[in-house]
Amino acid sequence: MAMKLYDFELHAECYAARLMLSLLGVTYQTEAVDFYPEAAHLAPEFRAINPLGRLPLLEDGTLRFGTVQGILSYLAAAYDPTGHWAPDTAVLRGEVAGWMAVAGELAATAGQARLIETMFADGDAEAARAGAEALLRVIDQHLWFGEVEGRDWLCSATHPTIADIACFPHVVLSEDGGISRQDYPAIRRWIDRVKRLEGFTVMSGVFPTSSAL
Repeated sequence: MAMKLYDFELHAECYAARLMLSLLGVTYQTEAVDFYPEAAHLAPEFRAINPLGRLPLLEDGTLRFGTVQGILSYLAAAYDPTGHWAPDTAVLRGEVAGWMAVAGELAATAGQARLIETMFADGDAEAARAGAEALLRVIDQHLWFGEVEGRDWLCSATHPTIADIACFPHVVLSEDGGISRQDYPAIRRWIDRVKRLEGFTVMSGVFPTSSAL
């Protein structure tokens, strides 16, 4: 049975799942779920397979994973023989877990602002932007100090991890929510590094980086 991703093209966390699958070179099928405007993820038919009513949902044989954190963790553990994407040292496991939590906060701020502005979701866009700006300042500072120390990624590994992939969509799509990245140069350089990874794939609103080094 082929792996299947229940997907909405413009959903940031669906993009995270598609990006991880592409980076790992995993073959899969997609089934479109009309997140907007039909809210099909909340329909009884979809809730029968994911009671959380969330996208994305990944099926791999008889296995189902109904959160993006679960999907990224599973794919890295099951399909990355190098162990780089979900490293198994105590320090890196702790760092990855921490940044996966930050990705959840980005979803609730930058991601929510984008949903309000582009899909007319309920909520306070200004409050969401303010929360996102606070997070982006912290992330930019973290990345800048990392560059000074010779580190390119969110965690202290010499390679990217699922933490980068979890955070990337909400950051790279943040301008759709009215959040400028002009004041975050380290974040812009990190975005460029992610885009240069072998297997990187784009989505609407996310463009490939320049081929120049």
